[in-house]
Amino acid sequence: MQLSFRDLFFTLAFAALVIAIMVIAKSILIPLSLALLLSFILHPLHKRLQVKFGNIGAAFTVLLGFFLVIIGVLTFFSAEILSLSDQLTDFGDKLMIIFTDSVVFVNENLSFLGNFDKDQLLEDGKAWIKEGAAGLLGKTFSNTASFLTGIFTMIIYTFLFLIYKKSLVSAFKKFASEDNENQYLKMLKKIQLVGQKYLSGMLTLILILGLANSTGLWIIGLDNPFLFGFLAATLSIIPYIGTTIGASIPVLYGFISSDELWVPLAVAGMFWLVQVIESNFLSPKIVGNSVNVNAFAAILSLIVGASVWGVAGMVLFLPFAAMLKVICESYLPLQPLALLIGDDHFNNKQKAENGPSWFSKIKKSLSR
Repeated sequence: MQLSFRDLFFTLAFAALVIAIMVIAKSILIPLSLALLLSFILHPLHKRLQVKFGNIGAAFTVLLGFFLVIIGVLTFFSAEILSLSDQLTDFGDKLMIIFTDSVVFVNENLSFLGNFDKDQLLEDGKAWIKEGAAGLLGKTFSNTASFLTGIFTMIIYTFLFLIYKKSLVSAFKKFASEDNENQYLKMLKKIQLVGQKYLSGMLTLILILGLANSTGLWIIGLDNPFLFGFLAATLSIIPYIGTTIGASIPVLYGFISSDELWVPLAVAGMFWLVQVIESNFLSPKIVGNSVNVNAFAAILSLIVGASVWGVAGMVLFLPFAAMLKVICESYLPLQPLALLIGDDHFNNKQKAENGPSWFSKIKKSLSR
């Protein structure tokens, strides 16, 4: 066994350089990455409309339809938020009262604060919330302006990706030799399919989970069920922690807004049931086959993405890991890295040990 310190140094230096570029140029790379994934999912529709409207006309039509859908979704949720805003004051007051009562209870048993006035503590807490809300409001306006700028930039990038896709493919073909040109094109096509299937699968999963969550919250009787249901479904884009955050918000709201304890417990049980169905049946069938990344690589991509790009990195780095796996599979020196990222070996081993699944057995018996 031999170890080349020169190759190891260049590998680590290249990885550090890539991460440094991602951190420094994240304001450019984040909308560019989102536009790349969006162009992947809009490519089939653009290809169909291109015969009728031409290249530029088809791209404009596709993006206009996407923009109208986004406007409709934002309008619906804005109306839901406005209807909920009247209850936010009472919600904050109840939350502050519960916090004050908890502090009083702990202090009576432990006496770590000495004697203090409960009403004064309540007033100080409300004043602190108002001061924090003022700063939060100013930060919200700043973040909203940045968000809208990023959305506009993403739409421009997507439009350019769609109309110049042939030129981009031809340019990338120049990186491959003539002997490997076909394999290189297959790799590019597979990368595009991974991004397309992942994004379309996530959108389908969000729609299914949103309807399931909203129906469950409506049956329980929680206010604004569609807002909380689709909010939790949208947060499920963030692997592992998004579903927990999305479920904790309606559980907390049910605990504060209702005087009966069974409401938050029912909300928590409903989200647990939906999560079990999603993890074991929906996600593996809809999204799992397209990503095909093991749990270690998924968690690592989540941590690195959060460190480099924040919430956007938590969303984007998982499909990027799947695309990196496709690239590594196409080059012999990088194939060990593909094995570390992928889940093929584990799935094949499990299938060999466990035999055919119950779904395959039923399908085989019906085909007879």
